[in-house]
Amino acid sequence: MQSGFVEAFASLVGTDPLVMGLVGGIVIAGLNLLGASLVLVWRDPSERALDIALGFAAGVMLAAAFTSLILPGIEEYSGGNPIPTLLGVALGALFLDQADRFTPHAHYLLTGRKRTDAAAPAESLPGSDERLTGVVLFILAITLHNMPEGLAVGVGFGAAATDPSQLGGALSLMLAIGIQNVPEGLAVSVAAVNAGLDKRFYAVVAGVRAGVVEIPLAILGAVAVTVVEPLLPYAMGFAAGAMLFVISDEIIPETHRSGHERVATLGLMAGAIVMLYLDISLAG
Repeated sequence: MQSGFVEAFASLVGTDPLVMGLVGGIVIAGLNLLGASLVLVWRDPSERALDIALGFAAGVMLAAAFTSLILPGIEEYSGGNPIPTLLGVALGALFLDQADRFTPHAHYLLTGRKRTDAAAPAESLPGSDERLTGVVLFILAITLHNMPEGLAVGVGFGAAATDPSQLGGALSLMLAIGIQNVPEGLAVSVAAVNAGLDKRFYAVVAGVRAGVVEIPLAILGAVAVTVVEPLLPYAMGFAAGAMLFVISDEIIPETHRSGHERVATLGLMAGAIVMLYLDISLAG
């Protein structure tokens, strides 16, 4: 059944990296939209529920970073040499670390709680309208943290374009990131309300805008690594490092701030199990 899904995707989409990247980006952005739209029917999710959902998203990303990016980058595209992929991991984490200096931290925006560092509170910016500033910074922060996901999917399909046997792994990565985009999209919409958007319709719009960045990055990742194939292990490591940074610096601290550590950890374990199942079923 799983191999049939892989074959069906290959027959419908083909092997053009641009088309595969486009389809992958549309799928994960569409699931981001689905999650963001949940705020219309689930109008007031509890912090406990959000922490469980974000823990699940973290588990999916954590497993995907290793099974679909780091390990294939080392074993399949570096001849067993870990240096290119691990250098990419370090560069991805460094990029997110430096980029975070120019945007507020996502866990501040997810809760509306104030932080003491200069990057977070919108009201600390002199001469600005607090509500508008909070919304703008919110969109920048969440968009930044959607970038590694889109890039990871694109790089996965770029690998499949150069080696068709990797298509199953690319599809498992796409599905896993798409699945974790559902709870993440809901959290984004809740964050939009906390950042000052009163109407939930505009919260959904903010969620869409955050997810749309994944489409061009998926295309870019897929095309770039096929044009310059030696970059593939570096690109896989870069996407993985950026994802791991988001998990450790943003998602896990947020899920542990309100006394829901245990259920958030169980959510993380569930997410990791889902990703491992997808990886084994589709890539195996």
